[in-house]
Amino acid sequence: MIYRTLGRTGLQVSLVSYGSGGPSKLGQNTGLTSNDQDRLIHRCIDAGVNLFDTSEAYGDSEAILARGLKGAPRDSYVLATKCRYLDRGGVMRTPEDIARSIENSLVRLQVDCVDILQFHVFNSRHYFDVVEQHYPVLKRFQEQGKIRFIGFSEQFMVEHDHKGVVLALETHPELWDVIQLKYGILNQSAAWKALPLAIEHNVGIVNMAAVRIKLVRPELLRDQVAEWKREGLVPQNAVPDDDPLGWLIHDDVDSVISAGYKFAADHPGISTVLTGTSSIPHLEDNLKAMEEPALVEHDKRRLQELFGEIAIYI
Repeated sequence: MIYRTLGRTGLQVSLVSYGSGGPSKLGQNTGLTSNDQDRLIHRCIDAGVNLFDTSEAYGDSEAILARGLKGAPRDSYVLATKCRYLDRGGVMRTPEDIARSIENSLVRLQVDCVDILQFHVFNSRHYFDVVEQHYPVLKRFQEQGKIRFIGFSEQFMVEHDHKGVVLALETHPELWDVIQLKYGILNQSAAWKALPLAIEHNVGIVNMAAVRIKLVRPELLRDQVAEWKREGLVPQNAVPDDDPLGWLIHDDVDSVISAGYKFAADHPGISTVLTGTSSIPHLEDNLKAMEEPALVEHDKRRLQELFGEIAIYI
């Protein structure tokens, strides 16, 4: 396993980290038994994965993680969770509710301190309200020794230009130790401003959902590239219609998914890349892909030329 420094936190985190959200939610949506879930977490540990990401919004993921990590030395893994700053009706929660949320997460996770506490799916529209009303709550927990570092995950499906990340790092870079954003083959816009700002301010970046939906489903990938061709965003003859990314498969790249993970890790601003699979064979494939976390330079450049200027949520 390769380890990188998570920005100014100084934490050494595995290049492959495990996320308990996404479509699977640590097997809650794919039929895993509790024993299956434990085996998945134990396989991550055995492989050297040491960053586990979760949220109060991921069903029972916090409690499942706590059970699966039981027995592992607390200093052997980094635990990151998130709290919502909006209630389910889209209304700003009170500071008191945020505090209860954090306390409840600590109980479910069975820890006295969480390494990273993040605001969940942060939107720039709420940025200044959250900084004024909710950030002081996290800061108080940090001063009490219950949180080590503070961050947020972006709401990429709304802000595919990473507006929230850019706003945060241009306005209050000192507040944010860690940020989760999306950067991948089909979503390269973070490289425009967000990732350079993170490097400038030494903010740790967790790359989330870098290989999801379109890259793992050939028919959706084909349709997406065809749409971009119709819109004039990709030249008609730039890539084949039927298997538009098949040219990436050669040497140690055995699939488009493998190429996706390699590309997602190959930026100096990225500290770790989340995988959220509930399948141990798929986990093994992802781990193998990240043993050499870079595409050959020619293929990387070609992907940047093809898709680097496109900023569309997919």
